[in-house]
Amino acid sequence: MPTSSRETTPNRVQSARRGLTVFFAFLVPLSCMGHWLTLHDVKWVLFLMWTPALASLLSRLLLREGFADISLRLGGRRSLRFLPIVFLLPLAVDLPAYGLAWLTGLAQFAAPAAYLNAPPVVLFLVLLLANATLGTIRGLIGCFGEEVGWRGYMLTRLIDARVPRPVLVSGLVWGAWHLPLLIAGAYYTGPFVLLSVLLFMVTVTSFGYVMAYLRLTSGSIWPAVFLHASWNAITQNVFDLFTQGDSALLWTGESGVFVALALLASAFVISRKQWTMIRILPGKGERPVQESLPL
Repeated sequence: MPTSSRETTPNRVQSARRGLTVFFAFLVPLSCMGHWLTLHDVKWVLFLMWTPALASLLSRLLLREGFADISLRLGGRRSLRFLPIVFLLPLAVDLPAYGLAWLTGLAQFAAPAAYLNAPPVVLFLVLLLANATLGTIRGLIGCFGEEVGWRGYMLTRLIDARVPRPVLVSGLVWGAWHLPLLIAGAYYTGPFVLLSVLLFMVTVTSFGYVMAYLRLTSGSIWPAVFLHASWNAITQNVFDLFTQGDSALLWTGESGVFVALALLASAFVISRKQWTMIRILPGKGERPVQESLPL
């Protein structure tokens, strides 16, 4: 929790707890509607991704909290130093995870049949470049909707409400929010549903540590938004697309053993860092106020 006495007043704790209550009161029915619609027609997935943002925006309006702490400023050089994490983390996780599955024969590296007749490696590299750039940009719309709710509202209020292990809790909530699609077999469900649920929760909760680190340390929501978008574009649109086999979803994908272990290792490394929290990036020429944030 932050150590500044100004930031841990009883009023702030009560306000954060009230905000969380209202947020979840809106989030649950909106998400139920979004999941139901998406299961009937995948075109509704964008609405589902925006339910956390809608819940947070309705909470802000109802409680008159304002919108400043979403922290939409880009952050200049402060945010630029997080670019290696944003664009290299998906590769740092996917290359060893999927590579191990391909090399051991647990899954097969193969180009999708619908693509042009060219060597699979060439197609892979072309698609990787396209998704690391254009694919990431395209994914910003949906990912922005999630991040405005998860890291732009829920995470900071979990911290202010003095919820034990707020980063862990935020990751668990984020993971559980996906489970209806996974249990229904519509999202990275492997051959064993319960195992897929367990591995998926490890994957998303671990990834939540990285996302929380970016948001809290940078003071801007944008590094988390870009990482979310680049992960979806690179992992789902490239590595998953080129991975085939009856047991592929057991070892790869967001509910796969190797991806879960790789992200768990990433979460362990990043949790060992000294975290600081910047609530809102200040205006030009002003220095941000940092608070220590022990995990």
